Amino acid sequence: MSGSDTVTPATAPLAPRLDAAGRRTRLRHYQEQLLERMQAARANTGASVNQLGVQIGAARYLLDLTQAGEIVPVPPLTVVPLTQPWYLGLANIRGNLVGVIDLACYLGDAGPAAGKIEDAARIVTFAAGIGFNCGLLVSRVHGLRQAEKMEGDGATLRDAEGKHWTPLDLTMLVAEERFLHVGL
Repeated sequence: MSGSDTVTPATAPLAPRLDAAGRRTRLRHYQEQLLERMQAARANTGASVNQLGVQIGAARYLLDLTQAGEIVPVPPLTVVPLTQPWYLGLANIRGNLVGVIDLACYLGDAGPAAGKIEDAARIVTFAAGIGFNCGLLVSRVHGLRQAEKMEGDGATLRDAEGKHWTPLDLTMLVAEERFLHVGL
């Protein structure tokens, strides 16, 4: 070892301690920022609240990001006999069986013609916090939208491009008696 490669006992343990202290400081800072964001989201003050814009049938909906889980391509569906026409069946999503609902059909619109689901269609699963292992068939995902920048009365909103959006509360949906009874 050369003289520049030697590590004295006094400086050897100092480097790991500084690195560990730095990590703790960065972690604490990150946790504080995360807490501030969560509190702002709960209070809905000054924070930009993003929602997921989706198309279901011909209508556009806004889903609260805290209620939406994963967005996945439509996997093979296993049809469940003696169920409502809007209950498309079960899908295996990352090892979990998820009931798939055609919300357009549930709301009275025509569903996919004879099982033909478009390439742009996706399944949006419900967040784990809702406690309902379910997903909605959506025709298209439009990405994040900011409802507070839209005009309207709350029941229907209009964006800057003039497109109409309807907020969809998934917790209210799972509270509907009809939604809970998929059997005929």
